[in-house]
Amino acid sequence: MAKDRQAALLGLGSYAPSKVLTNQDFEKFLDTTDEWITTRTGVKRRHVSADNESTSDLAFNAAQAALRDAKMDPKDVDVVLVATFSPDYITPATACAVQEKLGMGPHSIPAFDINAACSGFIYGLATAKAYVESGMADTVLLVGAEAISRFTDYQDRTTCILFGDAAGSVVVGLKDGGRGHAVRQVRLRADGRGKEMIVMPAGGAVRPGSHATIDERLHCIRMKGRDVFKFAVSQFVDMLREIMERYDLKGEDIGAIVPHQANIRIIDAAVERLGLPRDLFLTNIEEYGNTSSASIPLMLDEAYRSGRLEPGKPVLLAAFGGGLTWGWAFVEW
Repeated sequence: MAKDRQAALLGLGSYAPSKVLTNQDFEKFLDTTDEWITTRTGVKRRHVSADNESTSDLAFNAAQAALRDAKMDPKDVDVVLVATFSPDYITPATACAVQEKLGMGPHSIPAFDINAACSGFIYGLATAKAYVESGMADTVLLVGAEAISRFTDYQDRTTCILFGDAAGSVVVGLKDGGRGHAVRQVRLRADGRGKEMIVMPAGGAVRPGSHATIDERLHCIRMKGRDVFKFAVSQFVDMLREIMERYDLKGEDIGAIVPHQANIRIIDAAVERLGLPRDLFLTNIEEYGNTSSASIPLMLDEAYRSGRLEPGKPVLLAAFGGGLTWGWAFVEW
């Protein structure tokens, strides 16, 4: 870290499409029930993009909200990062579309995407922190945005009930006196041996698009649910133990824990194993479902605006997802 450069969250924002798909809607075309979905996932509703609403549109709306909160103009931004696994296109990067929609025009700054699936926001936060603290940038606009409905197989009841569309954004800049929430540490990990546990089988170089891949619905998310569940619970628990040991924290020392909103059973299992108070774990999965890289910034923004985050206490962020990837962040609120 360059001398006296501490990265901090200067602004937060989020956005979810207005269209809502409820569990009762699924009952009309799937062999499922509201009770079955709620019991196994905790999801009641999920927001779904309109036909003319792309990932960059969701990201743009969340980015605008974060910039307003930071009292900044797009011209103040030095880097645009978008964490997503559901981009507008394979190329160019969705971040370039966001840069254009923000009216940056010939503003010659880097803009690029990060794909770490549901861990994408944490990976993006590590990247933003590195840019700021190294002196390569003063202000980074980071957005986690997903239009997962575009890549969901609505004939597969094991996956389609889980996912929703949304975007969450933060402005990462220099901590300045009492302004900003310091991002003290971020840790990232991955294990490529589990790369096929959560995957879109076709559309890339391994299986380019064809009539056969479309007929077999291979451009949609496929997931080995039981294996993913075991991985997520194990890594989530290990990450929180690591943070608590590193910073010598007990439950009463923590302001809030913001986990990736994958499945309420994963969160509940971690609560039981760690013996921490349930109300420390902030969740909105009932309303939004699993929004992948958008889930943590979306929940963080909601908690921030509702006054749920207590000044002077740390906020712990933890995510896990395809790759396999996982990571945590310690934010000093």
